[in-house]
Amino acid sequence: MYSLENARILSQKIRELTLEMIYKAKASHIGGALSMTDLLAVLYFSILKIDSSNPNWEQRDRFLLSKGHACASLYATLALRNFFPISLLQEYGSNGTLFTSHTSSQIPGVELSTGSLGHALSIGCGIALAAKRQEKHHNTYVLVSDGELDEGSNWEAVLFAPQHELDNLVLIVDYNKIQSLGFVEQILNIEPLVDKFEAFNWEVFEIDGHNHDQIYDTLSSFKRNAKPKVVIAHTIKGKGIDFMENKVLWHYKSPTEKEFNEANQQLMNP
Repeated sequence: MYSLENARILSQKIRELTLEMIYKAKASHIGGALSMTDLLAVLYFSILKIDSSNPNWEQRDRFLLSKGHACASLYATLALRNFFPISLLQEYGSNGTLFTSHTSSQIPGVELSTGSLGHALSIGCGIALAAKRQEKHHNTYVLVSDGELDEGSNWEAVLFAPQHELDNLVLIVDYNKIQSLGFVEQILNIEPLVDKFEAFNWEVFEIDGHNHDQIYDTLSSFKRNAKPKVVIAHTIKGKGIDFMENKVLWHYKSPTEKEFNEANQQLMNP
């Protein structure tokens, strides 16, 4: 059952665990991990039909994280959702671990190994199409980055989904406006994004990707109407830590001890 207070608490906890994992592993991509945290909190605790005691439950909803480099916050979310013990997050990024720094399907609750961008939406289309043909009732959710929309394979999938009336498919765009080396509009502008999806015959929703009520109200409102759905979620890279917010640097940079302590203080006292 959704509640605003619970969503806020979960988002804060996901951010704390994500920061700790990335700092300990001296890893990257904290900016993109933090931008999608509120989306994950609402999805995994209020929207997705899943069973952590049975990750391969046939009737489960499928969630594919296409921006697999930002997997730290997904791992944190899955741990909090009891797919595995939180203590295993300490292994993130270490030699020989299953908790690799790009999403691994060896982890309970992870549907697809991702990291090479532009793949998950096409695979999601296949999962959704198979479900419709087999008259199954689960939904497929795919979360992509905005920079990832530079990939032509995504636009082939965008054409494919309405052609096959995949109204059991939900695409979420984490629109934080920054990709690896700069701002999206300067590298390869993807606007007008709403108009493009509408022209391709998708049902389009545009939200504040950090507003838990908007996220929940949108994701819980979908009806089967022969159209795939896309949620364009406007987010902030590095959300929750002021010196990381909207900074290109934090696509790759790992926090120093001083930065970790400062960031942790901000998350503990929002």
